[in-house]
Amino acid sequence: MFFKKRSARNKKKAQAKNSQTSSYSSIEDLFAKTKESHDFHQLPITDIKGYLILSYYGTLVDHLRMEEKVLCVFRDPHFHPEKLKDIDDIKKFIPIEDIVITEDMNEIETKILKGYVLLQIREKDQKCALINIADTKAGMREDNNVENEYSVIGPRIGFVENIVTNINLLRQNINTPNLIFKEIHIGSFSHTKVVIAYIDGVTNDQYIQTMTQRLQDINFDVVFDSSQLHQIIEDDSLTPFPLFLSTERIDRAAFALIKGQVVVFNHGSSYAITGPSTLLDFFASPEDYYLPWLVGSFFRLIRVLSVFFSIFATPTYVAILTFHYEMIPRILLSTLGFSRHNIPFPPVLEVLFLELTIELLREAGARLPTKVGQTLGIVGGIVIGQASVEAALTSNVLLIIVALAALASFTTPIYKMSNTIRFLRFPLILLAFGWGMLGIVIGISFILVHLTRLESLGVPYTVPLYPFRPKDYGDSFVRLPFSKTNKRPSYLRPKSLLRYQPHTEKKKKNDFDE
Repeated sequence: MFFKKRSARNKKKAQAKNSQTSSYSSIEDLFAKTKESHDFHQLPITDIKGYLILSYYGTLVDHLRMEEKVLCVFRDPHFHPEKLKDIDDIKKFIPIEDIVITEDMNEIETKILKGYVLLQIREKDQKCALINIADTKAGMREDNNVENEYSVIGPRIGFVENIVTNINLLRQNINTPNLIFKEIHIGSFSHTKVVIAYIDGVTNDQYIQTMTQRLQDINFDVVFDSSQLHQIIEDDSLTPFPLFLSTERIDRAAFALIKGQVVVFNHGSSYAITGPSTLLDFFASPEDYYLPWLVGSFFRLIRVLSVFFSIFATPTYVAILTFHYEMIPRILLSTLGFSRHNIPFPPVLEVLFLELTIELLREAGARLPTKVGQTLGIVGGIVIGQASVEAALTSNVLLIIVALAALASFTTPIYKMSNTIRFLRFPLILLAFGWGMLGIVIGISFILVHLTRLESLGVPYTVPLYPFRPKDYGDSFVRLPFSKTNKRPSYLRPKSLLRYQPHTEKKKKNDFDE
């Protein structure tokens, strides 16, 4: 009985495998799609029109190997075109072992996206040769590991400064001809190469057109980095919040494309810009998807709560000690009074002194070599903190609060949003000093109103919180199981809402049961 079931199961698998056909009926249909991407090339080898044509993705092949093993053979003066009458004879001329002769569209589509070069004797031929000259070393630079978005679980390979390598790395993760790259040159002096990436059939055309138009309208002399480009193309420059997400991680950029976003590469920068982005995107880490959903959701909630603590901890301390002593429990009041009885400064100066000290240590550590910067941060924090308490410049309770607030700000996965959180504390501290808890409420009101007015490529920055989109909460504050997150966010208005078919079978049967 077991062997019958096993045989039936293998038969179903074989049928399913054979049913996977290409979405293109001919090579011409495939080329019509691939030609939309700027990294796809067609190269006639000889002077005879429509004879011996190479088709390939320039970012996936090894150009030196193609020149030595393929082009030199057919451009040799001793080679005569009449010698090659049938595509099956191609193996006699090209000294490469991995050559596949086929007219199967599914195999052609798969191989060409793996770095194979497609060779046709005549332009209309459906039977072709697929020659493996993939660039296997692309992106394998020793120093392209992620630095600022490090994670314990998952890939650690990041983007590099070479835009061709970055496209290669992205194509290795998203293997479909629908992944389109559009090239634009910006900067009147620099003529910097910028590439827009999107998935045709998924990304809304409005985002592609808006991003393309903004890049083409740039009237700037030199664009050095994607951070500079980020500021030029964002919807509102009068905001401390980053309206596009910058990432050095390949998996984060690939996931953004899968969701229906646009990705922009800037030659010379190891960061990619993704958009439209929302506020909650900055608190999601790729590690959340590599961990079990309960654990990943727990860590994401910790990050969100850490943001609130980092922003409001020291302003609340100033407000309570300046105006609202009655809010402090009687047991804790004596502890706070004892810690501050020798301090000659008001709470606001005490807080500003420690906050500015922390910022100085951060900036100094960032500008120094890695090992020296880490040592300075640890030793400097201990020495200055201990000395300021002993010199009665600050209380030990505040020292703990400021240290925890600084630690909480580091939980944000995106560095630019971490900078925004650090910045927001200072106006809130001044408002708390002026009006107490009322000042903090006024500050929160201003922040909320400002956030609701922001947009990223025309998408509200606070969605799905406002406008309220309850169906998109499955991947917001928490991450639900993959069976529940099979749809793309509706607020991105993707052309295809469904990402994959979830596994509907709840109970798996044992293969050995009769």
